Amino acid sequence: MAEHYSSFSRHGTGWLLQRLTAVFLIGVLAFHFMLLHFVNHAADVTFMGTQMRMQQLGYFVTMIAFLVTATFHGVNGVYNALVNQGLAGTQRTVVKWSLVAASVALVLQGIRVAFAMTGSPIL
Repeated sequence: MAEHYSSFSRHGTGWLLQRLTAVFLIGVLAFHFMLLHFVNHAADVTFMGTQMRMQQLGYFVTMIAFLVTATFHGVNGVYNALVNQGLAGTQRTVVKWSLVAASVALVLQGIRVAFAMTGSPIL
């Protein structure tokens, strides 16, 4: 029988954060689909409507949290999948820091767009 291997050490911080972000993302995705696909149909979603939603503090904070958790969850999953496939040594370090840099750039750009959608000055 094959031995189970995972780069996640069970009950470690990474393992826990991957699961917590998954639960948060399921909830926020449900909210997103309900609001933007059932309450407001696709044809009714406009740029001005997006600006109005983003000007509400609760919605704005939720979308920023969605951006950060989705980025972490996705990048952490990709990194651990690569580690599970045997990525090690210098390559592992280079990939890790490349993913960190890409994640930071993605989150900063997403926050800039979120602020632009509110009509506030862009950072």
